[in-house]
Amino acid sequence: MNVSINDLKAIASRGGGMVLDAAKISAEDLKVIVLRASGTKAQIFLKNANVISPDDLKAIASRAEGCVVFDFYDV
Repeated sequence: MNVSINDLKAIASRGGGMVLDAAKISAEDLKVIVLRASGTKAQIFLKNANVISPDDLKAIASRAEGCVVFDFYDV
Protein backbone atom coordinates (compact mmCIF):
# COMPACT_ATOMS: atom_id res chain seq x y z
CA MET A 1 0.00 0.00 0.00
CA ASN A 2 1.43 3.36 -0.98
CA VAL A 3 -0.70 5.15 1.59
CA SER A 4 0.19 4.54 5.23
CA ILE A 5 -2.27 3.91 8.04
CA ASN A 6 -1.42 7.36 9.43
CA ASP A 7 -2.22 8.85 6.02
CA LEU A 8 -5.62 7.09 6.05
CA LYS A 9 -6.34 8.51 9.50
CA ALA A 10 -5.41 12.01 8.35
CA ILE A 11 -7.47 11.70 5.17
CA ALA A 12 -10.52 10.59 7.18
CA SER A 13 -9.99 13.53 9.56
CA ARG A 14 -10.15 15.88 6.60
CA GLY A 15 -13.40 14.45 5.27
CA GLY A 16 -12.08 11.96 2.75
CA GLY A 17 -14.23 8.92 2.21
CA MET A 18 -12.62 5.64 1.23
CA VAL A 19 -13.03 1.96 0.49
CA LEU A 20 -10.86 -0.18 2.79
CA ASP A 21 -10.06 -3.88 3.01
CA ALA A 22 -10.52 -5.17 6.55
CA ALA A 23 -8.19 -8.07 5.77
CA LYS A 24 -5.31 -5.61 5.39
CA ILE A 25 -5.89 -3.17 8.25
CA SER A 26 -6.08 -4.04 11.95
CA ALA A 27 -9.33 -3.62 13.81
CA GLU A 28 -7.63 -1.14 16.14
CA ASP A 29 -6.58 1.05 13.22
CA LEU A 30 -10.04 0.79 11.68
CA LYS A 31 -11.57 2.01 14.94
CA VAL A 32 -9.42 5.13 14.77
CA ILE A 33 -10.07 5.71 11.07
CA VAL A 34 -13.86 5.54 11.43
CA LEU A 35 -13.80 7.67 14.57
CA ARG A 36 -11.97 10.38 12.65
CA ALA A 37 -14.27 9.97 9.66
CA SER A 38 -17.35 10.33 11.86
CA GLY A 39 -16.30 13.83 12.86
CA THR A 40 -16.43 14.94 9.23
CA LYS A 41 -19.23 12.61 8.07
CA ALA A 42 -16.86 10.96 5.58
CA GLN A 43 -18.10 7.59 4.31
CA ILE A 44 -16.02 4.47 4.89
CA PHE A 45 -16.88 1.30 2.95
CA LEU A 46 -15.29 -1.73 4.59
CA LYS A 47 -14.74 -4.77 2.36
CA ASN A 48 -14.14 -8.25 3.83
CA ALA A 49 -15.79 -7.29 7.10
CA ASN A 50 -16.27 -10.98 7.87
CA VAL A 51 -12.60 -11.19 8.96
CA ILE A 52 -13.30 -8.91 11.94
CA SER A 53 -14.68 -10.31 15.19
CA PRO A 54 -18.28 -9.43 16.07
CA ASP A 55 -17.08 -7.49 19.13
CA ASP A 56 -14.71 -5.40 17.01
CA LEU A 57 -17.43 -4.83 14.41
CA LYS A 58 -19.71 -3.49 17.14
CA ALA A 59 -16.93 -1.24 18.45
CA ILE A 60 -16.20 0.07 14.96
CA ALA A 61 -19.90 0.72 14.33
CA SER A 62 -20.32 2.57 17.62
CA ARG A 63 -17.43 4.89 16.82
CA ALA A 64 -18.52 5.43 13.23
CA GLU A 65 -21.82 7.19 13.96
CA GLY A 66 -23.30 6.00 10.68
CA CYS A 67 -20.31 6.67 8.43
CA VAL A 68 -19.25 3.03 7.89
CA VAL A 69 -20.76 0.41 5.60
CA PHE A 70 -19.75 -3.22 6.20
CA ASP A 71 -19.50 -5.55 3.19
CA PHE A 72 -20.40 -9.13 4.18
CA TYR A 73 -20.93 -10.22 0.58
CA ASP A 74 -18.75 -13.34 0.83
CA VAL A 75 -20.33 -14.57 4.08
